Amino acid sequence: MRHPSSFLVLGALLLLGGCARPLPPWEPPLARTEVQRVRTTAYFDGERDHRRYTNHNALGTTLQTGPLNSAAADWGRWPAGTVFRLLPAGQTYIIDDYGWDLAGRNTIDLYMPTRDQMDCWGMRPMDIQILQWGDPRASFDTLRPRASYAHVARMLKELRPQLDSPIAPSVCPAPLAPVVPMGPAAPLAPSLPAVPLEPFEPRS
Repeated sequence: MRHPSSFLVLGALLLLGGCARPLPPWEPPLARTEVQRVRTTAYFDGERDHRRYTNHNALGTTLQTGPLNSAAADWGRWPAGTVFRLLPAGQTYIIDDYGWDLAGRNTIDLYMPTRDQMDCWGMRPMDIQILQWGDPRASFDTLRPRASYAHVARMLKELRPQLDSPIAPSVCPAPLAPVVPMGPAAPLAPSLPAVPLEPFEPRS
């Protein structure tokens, strides 16, 4: 007869195994062009899975809204510090966060200051204009201590080849002019319907 503690250990293992989340399906990276067509979603720091991080991003700084807004993405595709303009809405964003459901995906998650704005955005395919590429080395160094997480390991795998292969000048002209904040954003195109999202875990 098994000791009762054996059943407790077995139950705990089954529980942990049942809670494990697989990584999202991997997508081939987009070409590093000045304008890209990407899938955009939205997140809010009051979501259940983000509350322990309060209003902070993966760099430990405060999530931004205003002339420059925070966004989360796979840092292997858009390294931390990448600045882009959302077309045709006109807002400017900086990649300073990442999330489990973004690893290996051509998705950028836009930070919204309220739940209503997050829900209203849903999922929208959008064109973005890259204003400045982030630093792969800085992104790699930030992520490396967190390599035990599967989504971070996936990003590190894509970042590693970039450390010795700088972005071609034809893709990212240098030097880039400083980002100039845009005026008030233009209304969103009515032909872009909002699709409700399932909550996701921004980071682990």
